[in-house]
Parts: sequence; structure tokens; C-alpha cells
Amino acid sequence: MYICLMYSKEIVKGTLKPIVLKLLKEHGRMYGYEITQNVKALTEGKIQITEGALYPLLHKLQAEGVLQTESEKMGKRVRKYYKLSQSGEAVADDLISEMLDFMQTLKSVLNPDYGQA
Repeated sequence: MYICLMYSKEIVKGTLKPIVLKLLKEHGRMYGYEITQNVKALTEGKIQITEGALYPLLHKLQAEGVLQTESEKMGKRVRKYYKLSQSGEAVADDLISEMLDFMQTLKSVLNPDYGQA
């Protein structure tokens, strides 16, 4: 599912959805390879998403109405772009907020001195 150079699969698992939604929220629309390359660059190669992990998620989010697609002809090929639907904006906001809160909770559990002065 993931090729992860620094983090175990168990730690990374479950973060793909909020990562993808956050990128789409920031960039408006992206195609699959562009998403994988952005994640790789943003994490300095620590998280690398495979097509086998990304495309099933994109298709699931599209079926749920979270994402919409647009196709553009690029030479002889057609490139499929993904973007958040109107309802997808709210889903993205909720999931990103939940993930940030979860990360804060983990910090307080794993590093009890965090945030204490």
C-alpha cells in the first residue's frame, strides 16, 4: 500500500484520506501522479504513496460524492483531474480538523511534558 522510508505502515495507515483531501483543498484540482509527487516532496520522501493505494481511495471518494473529476486531453492522452465537490469541502475540513486534534492528543499521551512550561 505505502512505501514508507521512515515511518512504519501501522503509523502511516489511515492518513492517506486526510492528506489527499488537504492537498485538493489547497490546490483546487490535481491528477493522481501530481498528488503522489506532492506528498513525496512535502514529506521529503518519508511518505511515498503508490498508485495501488491512491486510486482506489480517489474512486471511493468520487463514488461517495466527496470528489468530482474533470478530464483534459493532453496530446494523445486524457488526464483525469480530481477536485473537491461542494460537500467534499466540508468533509475535508472535518477530517483535517479531526486529524490535527488527534495529533495533539497523541503528543499529550506520548510526550506528557509537551506544552508545559
